[in-house]
Amino acid sequence: MPHRSHTDVPPNPQPPAHDDLRRVQHLAQLAAVVRACPGLYVRYSEGPEKDAERSSVDSESGLELPGLSVNPLDAEEWWTRPLEDWLARQLSQYRHLAEKDPSRFAWILSGVVCGRGPDCEPLLRDVEPVAILADELLEEARARYAENFDAGRGPADAG
Repeated sequence: MPHRSHTDVPPNPQPPAHDDLRRVQHLAQLAAVVRACPGLYVRYSEGPEKDAERSSVDSESGLELPGLSVNPLDAEEWWTRPLEDWLARQLSQYRHLAEKDPSRFAWILSGVVCGRGPDCEPLLRDVEPVAILADELLEEARARYAENFDAGRGPADAG
């Protein structure tokens, strides 16, 4: 039997058009969805339709990844702050992707983790789109992140 690489696997069946997905308008609504449905991720891209056509590509090496690069929405067990703080941080970490390219937007999805990307981010296959994140939610997350975190501070800044 010949060896099959991930590039030989047919793309996911056509997902629903992103216009048909529900829109999450507020951080509290997103928190309720995450509590009710563990295992959700956020992705900034041109949407489920475009992502069904291809996997993510590592921009530095040019290598195709075995799935889509995503950011987890479930808070880690050690997280003792409100879930909304975790979500604000997760959404804010990659917002620059949409700011640099207006065709990209934030959406939430589920799927099977099939590896890790070069920044140690989860890679998903068998993706199921869940919802689109509204601009007002992203602005609310940005404001909460700026208010509640020392954004940009790293280990070298401690002391």
